[in-house]
Amino acid sequence: MEPKRTGVELSRPRKRIDAIDQQIVELLNQRAEAALEIAGLKKGSNRPNFAPVRESEVFDGVIKNNQGPLTPSTLKQVFTEIISACRGVQGEFKAAFLGPLQTFSHQATLQRFGKACMCLPQPTISQVFDQVEKGLAQVGVVPVENSTEGGVGQTLDRLYTSSLKVSGEIFTLIRHNLIGADVKIEQVEKVYSHPQALAQCTHWLNRNLPTAILVETASTAKAAAIAAQEKNAAAIASLLAAQSRGLNVLADSIQDDPGNLTRFLVLTKKDCPTTGNDKTSLAFMVPHRPGSLNRALDIFARADLNLTKVESRPCKNRRWEYAFFVDFLGHKDDPAAAEALAELKNASYMMRVFGSYPRGEEPLP
Repeated sequence: MEPKRTGVELSRPRKRIDAIDQQIVELLNQRAEAALEIAGLKKGSNRPNFAPVRESEVFDGVIKNNQGPLTPSTLKQVFTEIISACRGVQGEFKAAFLGPLQTFSHQATLQRFGKACMCLPQPTISQVFDQVEKGLAQVGVVPVENSTEGGVGQTLDRLYTSSLKVSGEIFTLIRHNLIGADVKIEQVEKVYSHPQALAQCTHWLNRNLPTAILVETASTAKAAAIAAQEKNAAAIASLLAAQSRGLNVLADSIQDDPGNLTRFLVLTKKDCPTTGNDKTSLAFMVPHRPGSLNRALDIFARADLNLTKVESRPCKNRRWEYAFFVDFLGHKDDPAAAEALAELKNASYMMRVFGSYPRGEEPLP
């Protein structure tokens, strides 16, 4: 009689779930209707559908009111898709990113904008900028730095010359997986992947596949495509690539650094207002005089602005001259920051603020 009793007991909470699901559907459609109303009010005002500050407020409110048992990170994932769907009913939302599909750039785009957005893979970082500048995409997503490999020069160079604004940041955990078709680990003779991915898995490969031939490819997605066709071959790629191509995960999280993070920037045409939890990105150049860089950086210290990044980059067409790329916590319009930036402008012969934006949340390893 125990199974029958269990069935009766299960029916009550299941009926409750069915009733709650119906309420959720009704409320989701009400939310979508409200999003359509907002789109109508914005029409003709040149205000974009993507409002990063408003979305940040939504996430903060949801997490603040959460009493469990769902975790804040789970709720954020759920509401990312809800916001994505509601943004989608307002009109086609396009996000350009460094392609191809199934790469970590693609993963970061989905992580931030959800599955309702139209993802537009681009062959180069410069073309991601082009898509947004020409109005062919509402946002662009580009890698700017990796926690183990450092800065991405192509992104820094293009920021320097572009009129676009940085409107957000995305932190994506880089989880490298060994994936393949009908092959076991002990049968793998070749491993395909992007050079960075191979480098970030060096120790694991030496321990587990010491005799395998390592072959560099243009992207991890390309590596997955080859592994899907070639006998006794595997690829190092994302879980997204494995799922998209129906490949098996032979070993997961094989990266040498479990905290391997890539930071991506979100590019738009509009500045972001302050949220109270912001970050600002800029670049400046100072004269070749003793102490000029030290005096420039001291401006931030005196303003009590916490620098989270300082990186130098050679200037194109200016031999032996360097631009210094800086991130600090705070918004460019905060009184202390505004005063510091005005002083920095006088101390440098070039300064450009790329944007102030809501701070991204770094995931735990």
